[in-house]
Amino acid sequence: MQPATHPMPIATPLDDRALDQLFLEARTHNAWLDRPIEADLLRRLWTLARMGPTSANCSPARVVFVTTPQAKARLLPAVSKGNRDKTASAPVTAVIGHDLDFASQLPRLFPHAPDAASWFADPQVAQATAFRNGSLQAGYLILAARSLGLDCGPMSGFDAAAVDAAFFAGTSVRTNMLCNLGYGDPKGLFERSPRLSFDEACRIE
Repeated sequence: MQPATHPMPIATPLDDRALDQLFLEARTHNAWLDRPIEADLLRRLWTLARMGPTSANCSPARVVFVTTPQAKARLLPAVSKGNRDKTASAPVTAVIGHDLDFASQLPRLFPHAPDAASWFADPQVAQATAFRNGSLQAGYLILAARSLGLDCGPMSGFDAAAVDAAFFAGTSVRTNMLCNLGYGDPKGLFERSPRLSFDEACRIE
C-alpha cells in the first residue's frame, strides 16, 4: 500500500454543539416541514458518506434518492401502513441497498490487492460482506445527513422484494433499509426512548 502523499491531521474531539447535532439531540423524525432538498445537497451527502471505512474498501451501498411523485408512487405500496404517511410527506426517501456483486469493483477500489475479488467468490461470504458493510454505509449516510443540517427517519417496515422490483430490478442490488430525509417538524416527535447504559451493553476485558 502506498503511503499517504500528505500528512494526516491529528484528530481532535468535536465540540458539544457538533455532538448534539450528530447524536445527543438528534432525533428520528416522523413529520416533515414542506421544504425541499436540492439535488446538489444529496450529491454532497453521498460525497461525505462514501468516505466511511468498509472492508477492503468494498463500498457495497447503492442508494436511490426517491424525490418525485412518480417515484414515491412506486415506493409507497411496498411500505408498511404505519410508515406510509411519513414516507409520503418526506421530501426525500433514500432506498439504501447493497450490491451483491460489489467485488467486481475491487480492482478499482482496492488496487493494491489484485486478487481481492477472489476473497468474496463464495456467495455466502459476498452476501454477508455486502450486508454488513452496506449497513455501515447506511449509518454513515445518517450521520452525514445530520452533519449537513438534515433530519432522518430510518425505517424497516417494508416489503423488500417489492422495493427491489421497483428500484433494483435486473441488478445484483438488494434493499437493506429506507431512510426518510428532510427538515423534521418537531411536532411529530415522540418522547425520546431510553437507551442501554454502558454496563448493560458493554464490558472491558
